[in-house]
Amino acid sequence: MSIEETALNIIRDSKEGVFQNELWKILEIDSRKCSRVISKLLDDDLVTREQAVSNGARTYLLKVKEEVKPCFDLLLSGDMFSPCAGCRDACQPESCEKLTAWVANIGEGEKAEEMC
Repeated sequence: MSIEETALNIIRDSKEGVFQNELWKILEIDSRKCSRVISKLLDDDLVTREQAVSNGARTYLLKVKEEVKPCFDLLLSGDMFSPCAGCRDACQPESCEKLTAWVANIGEGEKAEEMC
């Protein structure tokens, strides 16, 4: 495992983040090498770094960058994709047959979940 992967795992394991001046001690490397490792992680957009103070010393708080995952589940009803997503019809929601069928499918999915 590379030093970057090890550093990323240490940062990931800490819910509140890791101070950079503690990370290089944990990794048993000098501060200059740690700065290079963090620069690589920043360039790869894997961590965030914000100024902080730890034990009276200025340092950086390092945190793993959260992945933003698209939430398509909200557009699904069972195996049906929302008919309104990308729809170009100029209909009213109250009278749209496609939307009515999709909403009815939501109710059917909920009934099936209750039965399990």
